Amino acid sequence: MYKTTFVAIVLTLLIAGSVFAQGTSTPSGPSAKSPSPASTKRGPVFRPTKDQITQVQKILKDKKLYTGEATGKYDDGTRDGIKSFQKDNGLKETGTLNRATLEKFGVELTDAQKAIPVSPNSLASSDDKSSAKKTSDSSSKSSSNKTIFRATADQVKAAQKVLKDKSMFSGEQTGKLDDATRDGLKKYQDANGLKVTGTLNQATLEKMGIDLTDKQKTDSTSSTATKPK
Repeated sequence: MYKTTFVAIVLTLLIAGSVFAQGTSTPSGPSAKSPSPASTKRGPVFRPTKDQITQVQKILKDKKLYTGEATGKYDDGTRDGIKSFQKDNGLKETGTLNRATLEKFGVELTDAQKAIPVSPNSLASSDDKSSAKKTSDSSSKSSSNKTIFRATADQVKAAQKVLKDKSMFSGEQTGKLDDATRDGLKKYQDANGLKVTGTLNQATLEKMGIDLTDKQKTDSTSSTATKPK
């Protein structure tokens, strides 16, 4: 009898141990929770200072790539000028001042900016360079077949009068396309659905009601002067 009781106790202990082991084992399969991966942190964003933008605008003006004022603020003219500079210097045409672009301009970086590495995306790829070359070649061929439209001094004077009447120009009627006249032309073009160029092209003259010369009528380039929709 004692032997039977002993065997029963041993079996009971073995069963209890097995159940306990199952209850404390690490779950596996679909119901098991895997540790969540650490969220990916974004690196610091490169931002130019107002003083750096001002310096760049002055450089762009010297290079005839920008005709506005050095305000230290991004505007369309500044972005276009930066894109032109980037295109000529093997950089990706973003229109923004990243580290690679500022260094190419020779503008000093802040200590915080120096800690941010140059992004590979700010450099033009071989595909970008190839595309830019094709575009340049195409533009050269196209421009060689076109006569450049030039407004006369009398037309510029007439345009300056129109701009003064519309309070878009406050200078003198000199017949010269100075910065103030170009700024006024941009305002007029923008308000009248024309491509904003700051130049006195055929479409702008016609919109102002200013007569064209016979030569200008022959060498018409107005098809490239309307604002794209």
